[in-house]
Amino acid sequence: MKKSLLFSLCFVVSSVVCKSAFAEKPNVVILLSDDQGWGDFSLHGNKDIATPHIDSLARDGVQFDRFFVCPVCSPTRAEFLTGRYHVRGGVYSTSAGGERLDLDEKTIADTFRAAGYATGAFGKWHNGMQYPYHPNGRGFDEFYGFCSGHWGNYFSPPLDHNGKVVRGEGFVIDDFTNKAMKFIEKNREKPFFVFLPYCTPHSPMQVPERFWKKFEKRELQMPVRSKRRVNRSHRRAALAMCENIDWNVGRLLEKLDELDLSEKTIVGYFNDNGPNGERWNGGMKGRKGSTDEGGVRSPLLLRWPGTIPAGRVVKTNGAAIDLLPTLADLAGIDVVSTKALDGISLEKAILGGEIENPNRPIISHWRSRISVRSGPYRLDQRGALFDLTKDPGQHVDISKEHPAVTKRLRATLEEWRKTVLPELGKDERPFVIGHPGHRYTQIPARDVKASGQIKRSNKFPNCSYFTNWTRVEDTISLDVEVAAKGRFEVELHYACPKGDEGALIELGIGGSKLRAKIAEPHDVPPRGAEHDRVKRMESYVKDFRPLQLGVIELEAGRAKCTLRAIENAKGQVMEFRLLVLKRVE
Repeated sequence: MKKSLLFSLCFVVSSVVCKSAFAEKPNVVILLSDDQGWGDFSLHGNKDIATPHIDSLARDGVQFDRFFVCPVCSPTRAEFLTGRYHVRGGVYSTSAGGERLDLDEKTIADTFRAAGYATGAFGKWHNGMQYPYHPNGRGFDEFYGFCSGHWGNYFSPPLDHNGKVVRGEGFVIDDFTNKAMKFIEKNREKPFFVFLPYCTPHSPMQVPERFWKKFEKRELQMPVRSKRRVNRSHRRAALAMCENIDWNVGRLLEKLDELDLSEKTIVGYFNDNGPNGERWNGGMKGRKGSTDEGGVRSPLLLRWPGTIPAGRVVKTNGAAIDLLPTLADLAGIDVVSTKALDGISLEKAILGGEIENPNRPIISHWRSRISVRSGPYRLDQRGALFDLTKDPGQHVDISKEHPAVTKRLRATLEEWRKTVLPELGKDERPFVIGHPGHRYTQIPARDVKASGQIKRSNKFPNCSYFTNWTRVEDTISLDVEVAAKGRFEVELHYACPKGDEGALIELGIGGSKLRAKIAEPHDVPPRGAEHDRVKRMESYVKDFRPLQLGVIELEAGRAKCTLRAIENAKGQVMEFRLLVLKRVE
């Protein structure tokens, strides 16, 4: 994990010689769902759901029988982006900075942009917010979505458009798809790379009414492996959200047809981890968060009419780390990377050939849990061995019957622990603000720390805000690195109960300070529950009000960013959600 961030002040495009002529490059559109399980598709035999548009990608292209991702969101995204195991890139958490991808990692967007592609991402990023961790700093020309691990409301919420806070337009999955289609239409005359990382069926369990109506009272017939009590409403909501995804995939495919781009475009679909609840998943063991088969098995569907064989099932094991080299090979371009990839190109397997090492080990890791997949076998986190072709539920440990395989895979895991896991190291990365490569810096409550009696609205920080700020001795703070000196307009997003207005606050960053008064109350109720189909675990949200604090002049270097109350006239100082710095030079 890198200790210094200032080396990345300038984005350097590597010099790359492409393997194919400009006119021959295919477009690429990759869709990634969030918390959708392998079993959440009619393609895989689930009779409780209909996903005809996603299924059509398998009918008209290839599907992988065994494709593996990480147990949770941000690691899978990091492995897709880099072709490398997530711990190598500094990703160890899903919030509060641990989701950030190290700045010396090159991404799949860097590769395609260097080859002349227009690049856009639309949806949930989850690998860093402040530039250059922001998508615009990782090779994407265009970004529309949010950077957190989850969002508190899916209907017209505040979103990020190239760093600027904007208001979304309708249900987020529909909105992300609309923006992606506009990007495709705008760039139809040149090659484009589009990443559509959806945020459903991750909670909160929200979906438009017409999808919910189909499932609200529906009796589900597919069996659930768990013996624990199943939340049937959660299960129904997840399936409704998956059908909404399928509807949007259909709209996207129709747009490609309309623009006469289908035969010129590779379309891919996969999930970021196992299901986020107890529902049918092919009888496999494990769900989201688990390194067992059910926690890390995902579909991979790839369609490129006229080039990728239609209806082919690839038996070779694949993984998220393989997508970067595979897509680069299919597009005929060189990978931009300063580091060795863990993934391999699966182009030959996709087109009907064989890869050199079909039994290569694929590691699944999350925190203290680790397993390895090789050929038909999985060695689980306890050292038990299973043949997944014969025992998909991981019921029978066959380690004693196959001592050579067990020994080999245990040695593989131990070697990975010794050589790869230590690359994670201690996280000493500050939060970067004021980077000259981006006009805006957002500092959300998710990333900052509070002292004293100030409380988060929820233990899950991603969409949380701070409340119960009643004492002047309590503060909100963050260690930052100002990337380059400059003058910045500062905007505070706050709420304040009527009758509590009047607090005098001070923002200090290094030796610079700004003072302002919370002169107007902004008394608004929490939002989100009105759209929830199931009671949520995460924070509700509010429509926070922006307040212009003024202009602050900052020097480059490490500093402490602190928000405090100089005077508190009445009850609460305020409820805090976000600071936005806008470079004005």
